[in-house]
Amino acid sequence: MTTDRTADTAENAPTAEQTPGTEQPVSTKQAVLDQLGGTSGMVYTTLPVVVFAAVVPFASLAASIGAAIAIAAVLAVFRMWRGEKLTAALGGVFGVAVAGGVSAMTGSANDFFLIGIWASFAGAVLTLVSLVLRRPLTGVIWNAVHGGTHPWRQDRPTLRIHDLATLAVMALFAGRFIVRQWLYLADSTTGLAIADTVTGIPLTALAAVVVIWAFRRSTKRLIKNTDKAPRSA
Repeated sequence: MTTDRTADTAENAPTAEQTPGTEQPVSTKQAVLDQLGGTSGMVYTTLPVVVFAAVVPFASLAASIGAAIAIAAVLAVFRMWRGEKLTAALGGVFGVAVAGGVSAMTGSANDFFLIGIWASFAGAVLTLVSLVLRRPLTGVIWNAVHGGTHPWRQDRPTLRIHDLATLAVMALFAGRFIVRQWLYLADSTTGLAIADTVTGIPLTALAAVVVIWAFRRSTKRLIKNTDKAPRSA
């Protein structure tokens, strides 16, 4: 009986991967990816755009918008079947429908990309303002995720880390805006679709790597080191 209990205790004992000190980087990484929509989420957002750009040279604008919305709806059903949240799944359909509505109202295929272009501009401005105010956006988000009680701005290395991470996010938004706005003015629907894909997943993944690095370094400096510090009797 003693041997059985010992074996059972050993099986249920927490491993190095299960200890509180090692769970945080994984959960932090997942939190960042969730904010970005996850890898699959980023892929899902590009497919309706690709379909729209592929159909619009050969069909009417209304048919092209309908095709994009249809593929977005199919993807939403697939995502719900996989167990994803209803709001996340339907969010893609809503975004494509709004973009299609703008394009239908103006009668221009290029205006299908208009909301995304100016959303990138708004993101670039927001991140720039947060840097100017010395409250880099990634640091604000990290602190909010971890309870909002950490003096991250008083810790200069942590503040510099989030300056770099927020600068990377700003570069992502600014790059997307500049490239797509230039193509929009050049009246290149196909170019806009390609740019939306190329500057979407790759650049977002690159910025996510920097943000995840900043989150993990902040956690290590401000949470783990505090937990490891000896407590006074």
